[in-house]
Order: sequence, then structure tokens, then C-alpha cells
Amino acid sequence: MSKFEEHIEVKGARVHNLKNIDVTIPREKLVVITGLSGSGKSSLAFDTIYAEGQRRYIETFSAYARQFLGGLERPDVDKIDGLSPVIAIEQKTTSKSPRSTVGTITEIYDFLRLLFARASDAYSYNTGEKMVSYNDEQIKLLIKESFLGKRINILAPVIRSRKGHYRELFDQIAKQGFVKVRTDGEVKDLVKGMKLDRYKTHDIEIVIDRLKIDDSADNDKRLTESINTAMYHGEDVLMVLDQDTNEARYFSRNLMCPSSGVSYPNPEPNNFSFNSPKGACPKCNGIGRLYQVNENKIVPDDSLSIKAGALAPHGPQKNSWIFKQFETIVQRYNFELTDAYKSIPDEAKQMIMYGGNEKFSVESKTLGVTRDYKIEFEGVANFIESQYNNADSTSLKRWAKEYMDKVECDECQGSRLRQESLYFKINNSNIAELANKDIIDLADWFNDLHNHLSEKQILISEEIIKEIKTRIQFLLDVGLEYLSLNRSSKSLSGGEAQRIRLATQIGSQLVGVLYILDEPSIGLHQRDNEKLIKSLVSLRDIGNSVIVVEHDKDMIEAADYVIDIGPKAGKYGGEIISIGTPKELLTHHTLTADYLNGTKQIEVPKKRREGNGKYLELKGCTGNNLKNVSIKLPLGKMIGVTGVSGSGKSTLINETLYPIMNAYYFNGVKKPMPYKSIKGLEHIDKVIDINQSPIGRTPRSNPATYTKTFDEIRSLFAKIPEAMIRGYKAGRFSFNVKGGRCETCQGGGLRVIEMNFLPDVYVECETCQGKRFNRETLEIRYKGKNISDVLNMTINEAVDFFEHIPKINNKLKTIKDVGLGYITLGQQSTTLSGGEAQRIKLATELSKRDTGNTFYILDEPTTGLHFEDIRVLMIVLNKLVNKGNTILIIEHNMDVIKTVDHIIDIGYEGGKGGGQIIVEGIPEEVAKHKKSYTAKFLKKELN
Repeated sequence: MSKFEEHIEVKGARVHNLKNIDVTIPREKLVVITGLSGSGKSSLAFDTIYAEGQRRYIETFSAYARQFLGGLERPDVDKIDGLSPVIAIEQKTTSKSPRSTVGTITEIYDFLRLLFARASDAYSYNTGEKMVSYNDEQIKLLIKESFLGKRINILAPVIRSRKGHYRELFDQIAKQGFVKVRTDGEVKDLVKGMKLDRYKTHDIEIVIDRLKIDDSADNDKRLTESINTAMYHGEDVLMVLDQDTNEARYFSRNLMCPSSGVSYPNPEPNNFSFNSPKGACPKCNGIGRLYQVNENKIVPDDSLSIKAGALAPHGPQKNSWIFKQFETIVQRYNFELTDAYKSIPDEAKQMIMYGGNEKFSVESKTLGVTRDYKIEFEGVANFIESQYNNADSTSLKRWAKEYMDKVECDECQGSRLRQESLYFKINNSNIAELANKDIIDLADWFNDLHNHLSEKQILISEEIIKEIKTRIQFLLDVGLEYLSLNRSSKSLSGGEAQRIRLATQIGSQLVGVLYILDEPSIGLHQRDNEKLIKSLVSLRDIGNSVIVVEHDKDMIEAADYVIDIGPKAGKYGGEIISIGTPKELLTHHTLTADYLNGTKQIEVPKKRREGNGKYLELKGCTGNNLKNVSIKLPLGKMIGVTGVSGSGKSTLINETLYPIMNAYYFNGVKKPMPYKSIKGLEHIDKVIDINQSPIGRTPRSNPATYTKTFDEIRSLFAKIPEAMIRGYKAGRFSFNVKGGRCETCQGGGLRVIEMNFLPDVYVECETCQGKRFNRETLEIRYKGKNISDVLNMTINEAVDFFEHIPKINNKLKTIKDVGLGYITLGQQSTTLSGGEAQRIKLATELSKRDTGNTFYILDEPTTGLHFEDIRVLMIVLNKLVNKGNTILIIEHNMDVIKTVDHIIDIGYEGGKGGGQIIVEGIPEEVAKHKKSYTAKFLKKELN
């Protein structure tokens, strides 16, 4: 092998904060890039190596194709040699569409659809009998066997259980030369102008032939012709009616129920897809859930009268059309608009909510005359529903949504599929039941399947089942046995989504590819870490190069080669401070090495906090996989909630506890998962949930705007004498409103080049060179810096720059305290990692005055943090708890778990095997537990 083929050589990388670095990365090895948060790991792995690989791939397209892709910018690097095709598996790349599920991302569901279309048995949804299908020759033999010597009618069914008068249909049948029809079980002659009652449901069949069955050749020929004609008019279904007993039997070329005559089309894979009109449930369009009007939201307080505003969408009485309608309804049902809503007659409530059409007359007592009234009213609930379904404007839809709840579709019971698709079964299970099984149960089901299939089914399905089994195995290998195929990809954590993509990649068995992963161990319990490392090693062993950006100790120790970037973060980072095998790394004096070899460590506290003696008790939680869980949270302590992935931590805290608290303190509307009771809410003032969702979805959002520091900075600039002379107000210094911003890029600093079928590309605005403001605004300076310079400062620089302005300084200092001194004030939120976004939220909350009685919920705050960053974060959190606040952390990181005051461990496994409390107490007690996985790893840390 030549030198190039053994290494990837990067020369002169200067992207973001990289300081013109040269690095040689061995190929076909597992390489870990580590270092402090913000030191430049992602800049090297994603923005340099991956970006260049992507650019070279696009260069191979024809000039015609490239014009749609635009030029991808060259990363700022002198050269990269030895690069192979690159696949990046990042955290941010899952689809937010409700149609995307674990099954569709991994393609297992596509294979399942194929399996059901080719090897399943169909059953009737009317009688549960197995469906049958015949060819014309078999039908003829069956008729001869069953009806020999009997008089029969051969009928072609054209209408089944539908309303209408069908006058045109009868005319059409007569024109085709037929003389009799059977309507609703009665044979009649066709007469001109014949019609039925349009408001009743009807069954109509054409009488094709009436004959007596015998063995003669003429009879055989006549029967064959009649069958053909009946099949043509009845769309591959015919009916044979015994004239003596009046009993009917159905025959079909398609799948058909022998007794009720229900027929299904022959199954195709898209009959089982909830993304295709052929398979999706017609009511919810294959989403499985739909919005339904909630009357309690329309009338939140039924002690009010309609006049006083009992109907929330309409408010108190005004002179409007809708209130005139209500006055008419008052006349009809004899009540007053000033009556409390609960005392109104039920028929009136029904009319107000769901409308109606009726005429009525009221006798006037004083005048002695009757007046006629007419009500034509759509109904408040119906109006809200029609606005939600048909309105073009998003704000109207949002308005309607306020009075609706998302509920399971009652037609498909959340299975997303049409009724007939659910009656195709293999081994007594339909496709929706399989999609709802946990992956581990699904694996068992497939392993046992060959014992329940016929020889023909085995022959057809052998290859498909092999594909499904290997893909399921890969999901088990990366520790995702607790997910189900039906799980929406929106609800996956960053780490889960990334591991699903990893499983898909391992499944594709490519060779010679460079994989770059961004912290795949997020959200993974130490127990499953070994599985993940095995998967990455197997990727390497089939001949791929794997680069992982990671802080996890186990991952660093399992690597073939480690690159440590530092020494600090932001502009003080961007250099390679050590490189080599994990063993060589331990001998270097870098921060990472110090934590790995034990020179530095996050200390276990000498004694645990006592708390304030008050408790928050939550009882009887049964959401998702929780098995009637009750917890008692000691207040005034730092509480850790631990357990393997999928054990029910998020269900218990984020889906049950937080919505209850949010509704109690801030009238939040999110419905908590089912629980029995909660006690002790009065001991706390407010609840704050700090999760990993991005702090803003547009490039306009940044740390300065999110923490509201920018408002103070703009007010400061507006007070500068020069600005006051020119009459500039604070709005002049905003890049979101007209006036001070550059109008070419509308204050974005970037222009979007829209790509067909590819993500949009952002390029620097040529008018303001990315400064976001126009020339006049930039002429206003404070201490020699204009507003654009301030946005480009790092937090560390800004803390010194604004040291004499307490309002700004206090907010910036908290951002610095959580270890984010290296980011710039104006850094786009979209470029912040999940961990950084979470710490900015934390800083925002910390800069507010705390009541000393706040309940904080943090979901995996150590994501993306180096050992040193975790130490800094824990100092900040401990300060909060020392003031009397309570912090609850959902976490897998042992460095955090060993420092908390109280642990609640949920398990034992993920999915069905989880959902119960294994052990709770101080870390020392928890570590003694025999069966808990957390205890096993915690013991090592405490010793």
C-alpha cells in the first residue's frame, strides 16, 4: 500500500477556530477525536473532512446537475489526501415528520410490507373467515357441484350498502340489454324511470342469466359465458342465487369472504403503507392520531353565562352575527343569555355546539301574534373543526388548535391503516401488531416463524425474512431493543436517532467508506456502551475507517488512535495537543489525559445534603411502559434519575411530572401521561425544564437574543451621544426590523440559496460582508466597537468589555460560568451543539433572580461535555442547590451520578422489561444493590 492509502492527511486546516493544523489520521482504524467542548473537534471532523468529502462527491456530477446544487464552498484547508467517500452520522438529522417512524428509517417496515403482500392470509372483517379466490374454471366446477339439478340466477353485484336513488344506473343497465335487477333481496323487472329511496342504503345486482344446471355441453357453454359477463359487470365478483331457497353464494376472482361476499383487491406492498392512499386509514390519513374539538376547552367555566363569555372562542356578548344566532336559539329553547351555561337545556347546548337547521314559531304574549324564526347554524364546535381542516392561514389553524385535543383515531385505533389491510395475517398477527412490538419481541417472533408457515409461504418469504432478521439484529447490537417499529422518529433522542442510522449503515455493509460520528454514546447507559463499541469495531473490521467525536472514557480507551484538540475552547483552542494510541495519550500532560489517568477527577462530595425535609410525592404513574410507579422526591437536594435507555425515565419525568407541574404553576396545556395523585406542589414556587431542543431554529437566533442580553446592548448603543443626535432608538440596532439592518440580506448576514431536492446553502451577503447592519448604523461606536463587532466578541471578551454595566455583565457572566466563554454573542443558534444550547438555557435561567425554591429539570446536561466542562457545570448546579432549590437530572454519566444527593434508579431493562423503580437512596446505598446495572458501574466510581 502506498503512503496515501494508509492515511488521511489533512494539511493547513483553518476552519472556524482551527489554527492551521496538520494531522495524519490512519485509515481502517477506529479513531477518536476528543477535547474540551468548543475546542474544534467538530470543526475538524465535520466542517473540514466531511465537508471536503461531500464537495468532491458533488464535483463528480455533470455540469448540468451541479447548476442545481450550487457551488459547495471549499473548507478552509490547504489539502486533504487519502479521502474516501464520507458518510456523516450526526445527531440533528432525524425527520420531524409524523409519518417517519423507526420502521421507515431502518427500512424494516418496507420489507414487512413486501412480506405481507406476498405471503399473508386474508380474513374477512365481517365474519373472520379465511378469504378465498377462484379462477373462472374453478367457479364453474363449484357451481356445477353445488347446484346440480337446481334452478339458479346468476347475478352481478353493482352497488353494495350505499345510499342513492340510482335512476341513471337503472337506465344504463336497461340500455345494455338486461331486463331484470335484484334490489335489496327482491328480483324486479326493469321499467322506465325506475328509482329507489335515496335516503336508505341499498344493494343492487344485475340478473345476468336464469338457468337450470345440468351436465349437457350446451349448459356448460352457457354457464361459462354467463360467468364471464357477470364478472365483467360485477368487477370480478358474481353471486349465485338458488331460486328455491333464495340463498346467495358469492364467487370472486379476487380475495373474497365466502359468506358475506366482501372482497379485497389482491394485496400489493402499498396496501400496507400508511403513507399511500391505498393503505392509509381514510379518517386520519395514516397519522394514527387526529385533532378533535374538546368541549371543555370551548367552555372552560360553565358557571359563566353566554353573555359573560362562557364560550371562550367568542368571548363576552358583542353586536355580531353569531350572538344574533344565539338569541334565536334562546327563543327556540326558552332560556336567557344571562343564564349560567350549565343550566341551559341539553338540546340547546347540542345546537350551540353542533348546529342544525330548523324552523319554528314563537307566539308573542304582548302582541298576540306568532312570529316565524329559522335557525341555520353551523355550531361552534363544527366551525372550529372546519377552520382547522380547511383554513389557508396558519394563524387560523393555530387558533382552532387551541380548542382541540390530539386523540387516537377511532377508526383505525391508532394503527394508521385501512380496515382491510389489518385483516391480512401471518401466524395470527397483522402488520400493525408487529409494528407495535418491541424490537426484542419482534426478533423472537421472527425466529419462531418458520414453524408456523406452509411450504409455499416459506419458499416465497425466505429471502425477505432473512433481510428483516439481519436488520433487527443490527438494532439489537446498538442497544435499541426497547423501541418499536411504530415509534415516531420525532420522539427519539439525539443518541437514539444516531444509533438507528448507525444500524442502517452497518446493515448496508459498505466497505472502504469513512464514517464520521458525532457522540454516538449520548443517552446510552454504560451497560450498552460495550454494544455500541462492538458495532463500531465491526464497521472497522469489514474495511471502513471510523472517526468518532467523543468524550466517553470507554470509547477513548477502546480506540486505536486518539486525537486530542485543545488546549482550551473557542479561540484558545484549535490546536492538536496530543496524538497517538490511548496508552501513549495517558503519558501526555493534557486535560484529557489527567482525567483518564486519575491525576484530576470530579470529587465525590464529603457529605450529602440533608434537603429541607419536604417532599413532592407522585403516585400511580402508568404512561407508556411505567408499571404503576410512585416516587417521593426530597426537596432541596440534587436528585439523579438513572436507568438503561428506554426504561421509562423520560416518560416519568418529562411526560408525567413536568406537565403536571407546568399546568399547576403556569397553566400549561400539555396533557400529562396517566397518574393517580400528586402531593407537595405547594412547597415549590415554579418549575423550569431545561432540555436539549435547539434554542432557535433560524440563523437569526443567537445567544445574545435568547438570553435577552442583546436588548440591553441595543439600549446602551441608543444612549451614545452620536446615536441620540441622529435620533436612533434601540430598534435601529436590531437586525430583525427595517431601519438599521442591511436590506440585501435583511439582517441575516447570509443569503439563502435554495436548492431543489437538497438542503439550502447559506452564503455571506455581498453588501454588508456578513456584518448584518448598514453603514450608518455601524458608524455608532461604544469604546471604539460598533454593534457588529460586539456580536462577534466571545463571551469572555464581552464580560471584560461590559464590566461596568451590571445589567449586561451579570447575564454574560452566567454564560461564562457554565463554561461557554468561548462562543460569540452573535453565533447562530443553528450551529450550537445540543449540549451548548442546553447550557445557554441554563445560563438564562441562572441569571434570573431565583426564589431559592425553584424546581429545575435537566435532561442529560452532560451531552457534548468534556470531563473538565462537567466539573464546571457541577459547580454551577451545586451553587443553585445550596441556595435551597431542587434540581432533578436525568443522566447516564457516572461523574454526575456519583455527586448527586439522591438517586432514583428505573429498570431493569428498556421497553416492556422496564418501568419500575429498582432502588432509591444516596449513591453509597444504591451502589450496594445486586441487580441494578447502574449500581455495578457506580460502585467502580465510588471506589
